Amino acid sequence: MSRILILPGLFGSGEGHWQHHWLREHPDSRLVVQDDWDRPRLHDWMLRLEETLAEEDDAYIVAHSLGCLLAAQLAGRPSARRVRGALLVAPCDLPSTEALHPGHLDFGTMPTKALPFASIVVGSLNDIYISLDRLTMFARLWKSDLRNIGLAGHINVASGFGRWPSGYGLLTALKSRTRHRRQVEGTRSVTNV
Repeated sequence: MSRILILPGLFGSGEGHWQHHWLREHPDSRLVVQDDWDRPRLHDWMLRLEETLAEEDDAYIVAHSLGCLLAAQLAGRPSARRVRGALLVAPCDLPSTEALHPGHLDFGTMPTKALPFASIVVGSLNDIYISLDRLTMFARLWKSDLRNIGLAGHINVASGFGRWPSGYGLLTALKSRTRHRRQVEGTRSVTNV
């Protein structure tokens, strides 16, 4: 069974955050723990993610906010081959995040490469960390399916998302999509023999 790797964003995900509920309710999930949640550095966070991926045969990523950008930075890296799919919830836009939290981030630039694994980007109409136009643009660049869930803010505790059971349905849809993709790829390789 594939592991679910939980990637929180800046400041981590507090106790009531839906990611913590998922950790408790899914025994196959694992938190990718960072040494410094308050002053994230892309190099350090990527190192920890890749160390965690190296311990798994394959995994699904469930990311929030800055964690989405970390997952998107896997594009072009060998460790991406271990990722079956990614649910990217409320990705932040670095310029907006840096303006809201000056001096906290050292995360480079926004990732723009197409993701080599299936992905669903979940966003809202009124997220202060990213405009709908930018959300749509990055979902397109990443070759991700986009799900706009309306007036949902940053899809965190402050915007009313504690347990968020409907998010499980999105993860199930992602898993179904990756199973179908692997079946199609398996059929192609058999046909090409």
